[in-house]
Amino acid sequence: MRFPQTFIDDLRRQADIVRVLSDYVPLKKKGANWMACCPFHQEKTPSFSVNPAKDIFYCFGCQKGGSVINFVMEMERVSFPEAIRIVAEKVGMPLPQMEKDNQQQQRWEAQRREADEVIKLNEQALEWWEAQLASDTVEARAAREYINGRGISEETRGAFRLGYAPNSWEGLLSHLQKQGAPPAQIERSGLVVKKETGGAYDRFRGRVIFPVMDVGGRPVAFGARTLQPDGEPKYLNSPETAAYTKGRHLYGLNSARDEIRRRRFVILVEGYLDLIVPYQYGVRNAVASLGTSLTAEQAKLLARFARKIVVNYDGDKAGVQAAKRAIEILLTEDFEVKVLVLPDNADPDEFIKAHGVEAYHKQRGAALPHIQFVLEQATRNRDLHRPADKDEAVKEVLPFISSVRSTISRREYFDMSMDVLRVDSEIRRKLWQSATAGAGKHGVEAQQKVDQAVAERQEPTVAERRLLELLVHDRDLQDIVLPQIESSDCKDLPTEAIFDALKKLNKDKAKIDLESLCAETASDPVAENLVPLLFMSEPQRAEGEATDEVMAEAQNCLSTLRSLTANRRWKELDVEINAAQRTGKDEQLNKLVMERMELERLMERWESERRKLPVRVHVNEALSNEH
Repeated sequence: MRFPQTFIDDLRRQADIVRVLSDYVPLKKKGANWMACCPFHQEKTPSFSVNPAKDIFYCFGCQKGGSVINFVMEMERVSFPEAIRIVAEKVGMPLPQMEKDNQQQQRWEAQRREADEVIKLNEQALEWWEAQLASDTVEARAAREYINGRGISEETRGAFRLGYAPNSWEGLLSHLQKQGAPPAQIERSGLVVKKETGGAYDRFRGRVIFPVMDVGGRPVAFGARTLQPDGEPKYLNSPETAAYTKGRHLYGLNSARDEIRRRRFVILVEGYLDLIVPYQYGVRNAVASLGTSLTAEQAKLLARFARKIVVNYDGDKAGVQAAKRAIEILLTEDFEVKVLVLPDNADPDEFIKAHGVEAYHKQRGAALPHIQFVLEQATRNRDLHRPADKDEAVKEVLPFISSVRSTISRREYFDMSMDVLRVDSEIRRKLWQSATAGAGKHGVEAQQKVDQAVAERQEPTVAERRLLELLVHDRDLQDIVLPQIESSDCKDLPTEAIFDALKKLNKDKAKIDLESLCAETASDPVAENLVPLLFMSEPQRAEGEATDEVMAEAQNCLSTLRSLTANRRWKELDVEINAAQRTGKDEQLNKLVMERMELERLMERWESERRKLPVRVHVNEALSNEH
């Protein structure tokens, strides 16, 4: 299913990009544009620009840019249809019925309906459990005593909607049936367990209920803590359902999201009480990973709200290992990570009740940068004078260096680590290659992303960018210059996909604007960053003015591109000719020499044509940017 294109077009026209983006970043007027510090990367000097006249945003620091819908997709980490919903809600435009698209979308709609059914049953179950906790039964009083004994006030209990599941086999099941829920629907909800002999019984019995809410505050799953001293397991969780997939939700995020955005950082803890007690004391920007290892999906979810994070897991061996796994995951999502290990390995719940929230904030303020924490753990109980210990320490640290997305930061962390681990310069060179290739599972995955990102961020040459700036604004240039561009002219250039898209749109006689060019280059990472910036530039020729000057400049840029491609091939030919000479492949050598002679004649002809043009883009300047 999809929204009608006419609605999307109307939404783009009516959505005030400055007003929408102001919900996420504090914009300040500067000339015709609005500026702010970029929400997508850490910076002190504002480089994030919004142009309301063109309905475009662009960051000159990290090169992210696009329309208001692109911004919401990136900021909220949501799909295009969901971004449409969010922007429409902010603008106040009612959503139309979605159009039928294909079977896959229809299946998605069916899954969403089933998820809504599960959430509806979850809400009914939660209301019943809340009522049971508030009742005057012996079981309910015991549950309230447990909750009070953990230092949780009645107000906090209500804020997190804690409940109690009576120690009854079919208490909830009977309640849901009385509400008219079909048996099959109840079974799909995960609230009951199906018997092999037929029928079902309550999954949660004799337990305090901790509801897990999605970001919108809807109950998608439950955790339940037994009140029996010998009850096993201590915590019992909902199974996966249409509404809940393990590792995709964070406990408390629905309550903390606004405070996280306001304070621009999040505290990550492990369990329910590690979050609830600090919340009661005023720590409102924390979330819990639900007692499991942090997942990539959870990290992506957090990235919608902040890019700075303090990992505050337990300080025991299991907690430290969980923190290290979380660090690797978070680094792949470009978080700035610090680690807080409280004195005596206390958890946040225990520490705040014993020492107060101010002491906790002081400890949190002194949290270690992730690389310092990793180095401390790697060197603990190891003698770096022993080669075996040093080797183990290096192996432990390398994955956390590989996971860092920024090339500069990765190099700084590497040099810092090698200094601490006392590794000599000769071995460092080999280890840097290993760090670049990746070490450990997450390190390899992170490094693959880093290597790809580095390649994607290669700067286009002066000639490429200038020619594109001329073309995107000028229909006459498009009609004359684009048909002249051969596929070989921009082969292997970082902007190849943009030129191909321009040629296709022009051939189809389609309008060339931000939306159409973004759509044609959606899968190309260079285009994702560069296309919005191209449209931020100003047209070089007013409609009706002579094309002589801009045409000459465009032709000169095209000649430069051809020279760049030829120079690249020239270098490749030198390598291939030397290899053919060494191996004695005479026939191949002759072909390569003939190709180089032909290439030389072609380059001389292009240079001759360039000299005749009145407007020049200096060849050396363009070539100096070749990659």
